[in-house]
Amino acid sequence: MSVPPTPEPLPAARPSAAWTLPRRRLAWLAIAAVGLALLWWLSPVLTPFLVGAVLAYALHPAVEALAARRVPRVLAVLAVETAFILALLALLLLMVPILAKELPLLREQIPLLAERANQTLVPWLRSHGIPVALDTASVKAFVLKYLDANLEDWLATALSSARIGGSIVLAIIGNAVLMPVVLYYLLMDWPKIVARVEGLVPPRLRPATADFLGECDAVLGQYLRGQLLVMALLAVGYSIGLALFGFDLAVPLGVFTGLAGFIPYLGFGLGLVLALLAGLLQFGAAYALVAVAVVFGIGQVLESFVLTPRLVGERIGLNPLTVIFALLAFGHLLGFVGVLVALPLSAVAAVAIGRLRRAYLASPLFLGR
Repeated sequence: MSVPPTPEPLPAARPSAAWTLPRRRLAWLAIAAVGLALLWWLSPVLTPFLVGAVLAYALHPAVEALAARRVPRVLAVLAVETAFILALLALLLLMVPILAKELPLLREQIPLLAERANQTLVPWLRSHGIPVALDTASVKAFVLKYLDANLEDWLATALSSARIGGSIVLAIIGNAVLMPVVLYYLLMDWPKIVARVEGLVPPRLRPATADFLGECDAVLGQYLRGQLLVMALLAVGYSIGLALFGFDLAVPLGVFTGLAGFIPYLGFGLGLVLALLAGLLQFGAAYALVAVAVVFGIGQVLESFVLTPRLVGERIGLNPLTVIFALLAFGHLLGFVGVLVALPLSAVAAVAIGRLRRAYLASPLFLGR
């Protein structure tokens, strides 16, 4: 008697694409939301790691160039990181001659300026119905208290502040020590890190992901290279311009303003304030205003209409309002780290939005098919 064949089990029903695609999108949105929440929640802890990652991205081409010349990777990383730290210290030390020159002048000139304002500006304001009273004695007392202190007094004040805000000081010192360590290990393992991240992308999405990341890398690379060249040219230009007007601190002010321009608007504004203060203390109000207006006005025009369009280009696709919004938004969310990564992340977002716009314009929804 023959045994009837056992029927083969039916294949498991697969979820339809109509259900799979929304669920997949929801999963990715949930992952992105959790990632952003963790980034915001752990931002104080992640600060040195995020800064190290941004710096590693900017510095790894130099390491790869040295490694391609058969320089041992350890020596290449140490050389690049040391050069970067020395350049950063040089930028910070530019403030030393500015403060050393301007603090004594402030101590001498502020009481005189207050007295002059009390004799000329206050009567003029009162004649226009604005009641103002300037207490010159209080101004002189403030100057004598805070600007007439010697090194021991400043050191004692700094130590007292450190005791009051000890946790903040320790956090700053800890981050300053940890960031070079993080940067070193990231630069050492950068090719492995990139390969591991690429390995996490599903194979069917790798061509599109590689194309998108390649465009982002091109935009960011163009921005960084062009911005560095713009900063160098502005540093030279501001230094020469201030020197032609006779500023004693022309070189420190010009170099600081040019290099601090890496943070848009903030660096230019800080350099403008320092130059105006130096001019007021050295020459007086009228000459200082004219000199600073001419030098910084020409510098801003050249930067906006000549240097940035030609050297940085329009590929980053960010207008000034977008830059200001990005700096404020990322700074509010992540503090200093947000300001540091605002433009790179905005450039990546601009690439993504551009691709979405092109896809929309080519879609049946737009064409009405």
